[in-house]
This record gives sequence, structure tokens and C-alpha cells, in this order.
Amino acid sequence: MEAENEPAVSVYWQPGCTSCLRTKEFLTRHGVAFRSRNVLADESAFAELARFGLRQVPIVTRGDDWANGQVLADVARVAGIPWGRAAILPPEELRRRLDAILDGALRFLGQLPEEALERQLPNRPRAYADLVFHIFDIAEAYLEQDRGIPLTFDSYNRVPAPGARDKAALAALGRDVRARLDAWFEGPGRQADWNARAEVYYGEQTLQQFLERTTWHAGQHTRQLMWVLEGLGIAPDRPLGPETFAGLPMPEKVWDGEALAS
Repeated sequence: MEAENEPAVSVYWQPGCTSCLRTKEFLTRHGVAFRSRNVLADESAFAELARFGLRQVPIVTRGDDWANGQVLADVARVAGIPWGRAAILPPEELRRRLDAILDGALRFLGQLPEEALERQLPNRPRAYADLVFHIFDIAEAYLEQDRGIPLTFDSYNRVPAPGARDKAALAALGRDVRARLDAWFEGPGRQADWNARAEVYYGEQTLQQFLERTTWHAGQHTRQLMWVLEGLGIAPDRPLGPETFAGLPMPEKVWDGEALAS
């Protein structure tokens, strides 16, 4: 049983999770106190979510109610925060931003020393190679929608195949995904119904909302890749700035207050 002085709202999260950080910032910005439950630091945290039949993050709970932190409108409902209609960039602009983000990720990968690829991010079992792969795989997961493959929680937890963790293999993946995204936008994407429902695990979302989520999700992890380079004493080549991220529902921070070991 929770102590009487504990906040009514709980947030279940893990370090390096873009939506987790955004959820915590959203609640803090609106003055909502919450009980912080890092599922990687406390084994009992996931056990608490079992009563909802959940084993994923970010999750926000209040009593018997819960919301997936991927959708801030749902978080607002659970936390009692007034919510209006959120503005969203047009699909063509989201396409342009996503391409700039993937181009940046390829550029920053080129600067990453090969011997640093297996270094781990702070308090998260994710190597730099996995971070790079994840950026490109986020876009891959978006393309899978056109092949009738729904987005699941596990879609965002894939890792490179054995033998495909070096810079050459990761760069080839990034170039391939970027080219296929461009081909999709120039082909099927021209007739896309952006108000159609996207098959995603975190609730009712349109295809445009899924593209927005893909764009800022990849963008936040690319910010982390720039942060990784800086931690290695390497200045990112043509770093992505506000012009790339403006209008996207990004977290303010890059990471959960942790510093990278040099």
C-alpha cells in the first residue's frame, strides 16, 4: 500500500527512453507531482504494472486508471491536466525533417570511432551501435505499416543482426532505409490518407500522427548520438539545431540528467 503522502500519479520509465523523458517533463511542466518508478533500477516496478497486464514503458497510472505515455493527451486525462487540440506539422514537412534527421545520423555515425561502438549508454543496457541501429529502425518500423505489419512494443526493441554491428553495416542500413522512405513518399505516400488509422500498439493514432512520432522519436535519439560524440570529445559535423526540431513534440533534455563517461 502506498504511503498517504506519496503522489497519486506514478510514472514507470527507463533511462534513454524518449517518450519516458517527454512524459516526465510534461507532468513537471504542469505542476503534477509523481512517483518515479525506474523499471531498470527496481525489479518491483514491473510487478506493479502486472495488475494492468502491462510490461512496457512509459506508463502513467492513477489508482485503477492508466495511460501509455506515448500519447500525451491520454497522460493529460489520467493526470487531470486540461488538454486542447495539439498542432501537428504537415506530412511533407515531417518528411523533410525526418530525412534531415536520418542524414544527420549517418553523418554522426561516420564520426563515431569504430572502437567506441560497444560502449554502453548511462544506466541503460544499450551500446552506441544499438543506438544508431535504433534510429534507422524507427524509420523501418514506419515503412512496415505499408506492408501490413503493425507497430508493436517489441518493434522498437530490435537490435542489429550478429555481424552487422560495425560502422559499414550500420551506414548501409541507414542509406537503405533513407532511400526506401524517399521512394515511399514519392510513390504510395502521394496517395496516403493521413487521417487513416495507423496500427500502433499505444492507442488510436492517425498515419500523420505516426509519422510525427517517427520523426521526433528518431530526432531525439539522433540528439543522443550528437551527445555521445561530444562525450568522446568530438564536435558533431553540422549538428542538427532548432530548425530541425521546431514544432515537434520533443523532450527538452537529451537524457535523464546523466553524464557520459569520457
